[in-house]
Amino acid sequence: MTAQNTVLDSYKLSVGGVIIDVTIHFEPEESVPVYTLSILNISKTTSVILNKLREEFISKVSIGAIDIGEEHSAEDIKEKFKEEIKLLIEKYFPNIDKRTSDLLMNHVIQQNVGLGNIELLLKDQNLEEIVVNNADENVWVYHRTHGWLKTNLKLSSEMRVRHYATLIGRDVGKEITPLKPLMDAHLLTGDRVNATLSPISSRGNTITIRKFADKPWTITDFLKAGTMSYDIAAWLWLAVQNELSLIVSGGTGSGKTSALNVISNFFPPNQRLISIEDTRELTLPKQLHWVPMETRLPNPEGKGEITMLDLVVNALRMRPDRIIMGEVRRKREAEVLFEAMHTGHSVYATLHANNAEETVVRLTNPPIDIPKPLLTSIGLILVQSRNRRTGKRRSLQIAEIMPDSSPHVFIQHNPVKDQFVEVAKPTRLYEILQLYTGMDVAAIEKNLAEKKNILKWLVNRNMNDVNEIGLVMSKYYTGRLKL
Repeated sequence: MTAQNTVLDSYKLSVGGVIIDVTIHFEPEESVPVYTLSILNISKTTSVILNKLREEFISKVSIGAIDIGEEHSAEDIKEKFKEEIKLLIEKYFPNIDKRTSDLLMNHVIQQNVGLGNIELLLKDQNLEEIVVNNADENVWVYHRTHGWLKTNLKLSSEMRVRHYATLIGRDVGKEITPLKPLMDAHLLTGDRVNATLSPISSRGNTITIRKFADKPWTITDFLKAGTMSYDIAAWLWLAVQNELSLIVSGGTGSGKTSALNVISNFFPPNQRLISIEDTRELTLPKQLHWVPMETRLPNPEGKGEITMLDLVVNALRMRPDRIIMGEVRRKREAEVLFEAMHTGHSVYATLHANNAEETVVRLTNPPIDIPKPLLTSIGLILVQSRNRRTGKRRSLQIAEIMPDSSPHVFIQHNPVKDQFVEVAKPTRLYEILQLYTGMDVAAIEKNLAEKKNILKWLVNRNMNDVNEIGLVMSKYYTGRLKL
């Protein structure tokens, strides 16, 4: 095998009993590795018969023998078609057993109803993004290990791309039309979807799916992957325990929401938490007193919109101890959040900014434009980053806010050595903790060391289930944790 055809990775997926072989390799004419899907446990003869079955099935749909009503969701349509497909399978495979029949039925449904081959990609937990740029171009994916890859899949037409976007929107009460050619939505599985129609996207219709992790990130995952150091994790835990507000900033795809989910591992079980997101991404331990809330776009008549501001204002009427906000974007939202901080609520939010200094600049300039003196309500800023060359995500900086509202970075990531370096000692954090807890510097250091030992205990036992960690934290806060 030449270097040009080197296989970088290979593994198998099982989708409705159908075994899919995934190979990631270089091809001579391609500038990036190619992600190839192939079905293993369906023979060539069976494939020929399946294609005939598929043609008959499509012709029945075309002439109206099988009705697809606009009111039906993709799941409704799948259930509706199962009996029809079963009859066709029995026609072509009269002696088939139930297991094989179910396998073929699932395959036909996957190929012809819902999102077709895109659904195969959705089953691959190694993928973070699935991107359709147009019908002329192969589908692209972003792989956790290998970055951007071109697949061997292509959609048949621009109408097919638009049909998939319409189907996704219909399931969640959203629409995409020539008059409304942009759509933000989500799949029923929680995966975020953005779609655009031509000519707004000049080369064709697009669909971008950001996959929702089946298993939420935990502090154990971050520590084992080297995303965060034990020192940073211990400071975050200490800040959360003592109800300091936190801002998680970073660029697109840097892991801000994942970091927010990790910080949520440290919440005590005896407080009421309200989370506010455009699309549900957070998954908190079941032991917590947690109320998740989502925004809503207006309906086609322009009514029924629920904005982030609506939910922030409403959350303050729900007696929250802590408010978790997906992302700060606008002035009014930020004003209400900072008012909440001043009235004794702990606030946790994300922000698009690449470092601690830029976080302060973003918060104090339009469109957010918060008066600089209000920033002292923030206890810590955590900055997440992603190295686009290596794909590694790291906590770039952790900083405190000084009395003059400037950021003071005290731990920073060194990308050359891939190490976390203590670049200074925190000062205001010690003062705040001394004032409100009575702990002196020695007691704070002892507390941090204790937390690092517990975190190492979690990692050594590979305890990375969010509910399992929630139980450990519950025992810790109630004095029942025995290592």
